[in-house]
Amino acid sequence: MLVYATRADARVVRVEVLSRNPISGDFAGRAYERITGRVYFAFDPSNPQNKKIVDLGLAPRNSNGEVEAVSEFVMLRPINSTGSANVALIDIVNRGGITHFIFNLGRNMRASPESADFYGDALLMKRGVTVVALGWQWDVQPGGSALHFRAPPVGSAANPVTGLVRSDITIDAPTTSIPLGHSLAAGALAYPVADPNDPVNTLTVRDTPTGVRRIIPRGNWRFGRDTDGKVVDDRRSVYMASGFQPGKIYEVIYRGRDPVVVGAGLAAVRDMISYLKYDPSSIAPVQYGVGYGVSQTGRFIRHFLYQGFNADEKGRTAFDGFFVHTAGAGRGSFNHRFAQPSRDAQPYSTFFYPTDVFPFTSPATRDPVTGKRAGLRDNLTGSDETKVFYVDGGHEYWGRAASLTHTTPDGARDVGFLPTERRYVISSAQHSSPAGWPVLDSARIAGTIAYRGDPLDQRLALRALLSDLIDWVTVAKDPPASRYPTLASHTLVAPRDQKFPRIPNLPVARIPHQVYRMDFGSRWSDGIIDREPPVLGAPYPIFVSRVDSIGNDLGGIRSIEIAVPLATYYPWLLRTEMTAATDRLVSFRGTFVPLPKTEASRRATGDSRPSIESLYGDRARFTTRVDAAISSLIAQRFMLPEDAAVARARMLDVWQRFGLAK
Repeated sequence: MLVYATRADARVVRVEVLSRNPISGDFAGRAYERITGRVYFAFDPSNPQNKKIVDLGLAPRNSNGEVEAVSEFVMLRPINSTGSANVALIDIVNRGGITHFIFNLGRNMRASPESADFYGDALLMKRGVTVVALGWQWDVQPGGSALHFRAPPVGSAANPVTGLVRSDITIDAPTTSIPLGHSLAAGALAYPVADPNDPVNTLTVRDTPTGVRRIIPRGNWRFGRDTDGKVVDDRRSVYMASGFQPGKIYEVIYRGRDPVVVGAGLAAVRDMISYLKYDPSSIAPVQYGVGYGVSQTGRFIRHFLYQGFNADEKGRTAFDGFFVHTAGAGRGSFNHRFAQPSRDAQPYSTFFYPTDVFPFTSPATRDPVTGKRAGLRDNLTGSDETKVFYVDGGHEYWGRAASLTHTTPDGARDVGFLPTERRYVISSAQHSSPAGWPVLDSARIAGTIAYRGDPLDQRLALRALLSDLIDWVTVAKDPPASRYPTLASHTLVAPRDQKFPRIPNLPVARIPHQVYRMDFGSRWSDGIIDREPPVLGAPYPIFVSRVDSIGNDLGGIRSIEIAVPLATYYPWLLRTEMTAATDRLVSFRGTFVPLPKTEASRRATGDSRPSIESLYGDRARFTTRVDAAISSLIAQRFMLPEDAAVARARMLDVWQRFGLAK
């Protein structure tokens, strides 16, 4: 174990190295090492830059009057400084999981992380980038490979702090026990109930997101769980002997205890890059810092910018660039009392958390209902020159209210971005990452020619865009112009007005994720929720990308699969095979629908989309079109030249599986 001390003015107190090993092979002539360890932070509650951290002043302090926290990290670092690009990418991990691997192709997940095979083509490492995956989230379950963050507690046993906590639960399979923490993937830690007998504790059920809540009698449920057929007390779970019904929406409101300083995670991310940039004795000194976040952590970055966290305790710029990936219009539960960072806002779960809240656009706009005027980037302290890419897929318009990021709150007109920002939408892409390819027969939607999951390989556009951002930050090379659907270009449309092609037996999406004005109580501006559930106000208008005659999105980056189509790539998937709400969306996933092969088969089924035969005639003409489209994408800088062969091979494979015989 090695310990790196820091200068007295650094907010990173020390770095503890637990392992340090070379990675086999080289990366464009560079040798890399993999380091794991812990970072120890200290935050001064009296510092003006820390005043925005909710409840920091209520946390225990060390002998210097500072509040301490600890992050786990994994670092990929050039061994020799001559191989370094002098830039660090901070992977703001999603629920403890490393996410920057989306930028690699050909990754072998079964290989050792100390083997080059584990990193595929290792785009960032070939560029000499230092990569740091950093834990910041307090409610990640212990153990496993996740990266954790030890947040400071609020209050003490002698002076406990309690408050309202809400847990909503939507299930699609019968069960008698449900954890109070957000159950996505492995589940998140929940705040324990302070007193199981407190009269504020209630359990309700409803049939729709805005439906009437029906109270379940207190005698019918308890705080507990079923373990091997035995019911045991558990202050972080609810148990109901009669069982929870699939498709229903359950909601528990209770008085919780043991809050933590959730916003310390924002400060930890800020101070980690500040340490690498401004402390020459740091474990990996760099000149530039870029932050990457996807989905939850894309929303984290929007929250980070909105609350002005990009200035460190000395007022210095922390990050020089941000890649905000699939955040849609959201921020999140990242800096209030009893915040649950894992909670989000999905089309049919996790309803009415402080995720999609005004303001949504970078420039200030006025909400005509509330009269408030504000912008996401009103607080530019420390970030007036910071470059930001907002990158979404088509799913974010249906499932994450993305149109609010560039339209007025009344839906009347477009709103632009700051000169230091770019907006890119990868047309027809599902949320975050592509579905697996080839599609499996088991993914076929019964009675249709469609498949669950959208395999459009958005990684090719993402790799090019990240390279563009790094060049913008480090060598001031202007990136491509923004590319996204707008009202003015008529590529943005109300869901009810969307004109989908006719595909036999396949119902289409009409109900997007809906965002409402929400009232969390009089102390919400201080980071305290007094009203659960929140009172809902008027909804905001939501728009989606218009589609072409094939059903693929218009207005954004048209990846090779859309430029030379063999299928419809819907960025949404309906719950048609589930027990309830079959007209609502499945979270995060899309739909893949191959085109009819011949004109005869198209006419026989009544499919309104053009056939592959009519579009291309044969494989040779299709291949010519593919090559031309690849050249165009490279010229537009939406594909890297080195990815041309991958794109071509993928399209020929799609042809082989779903195209004509020749």
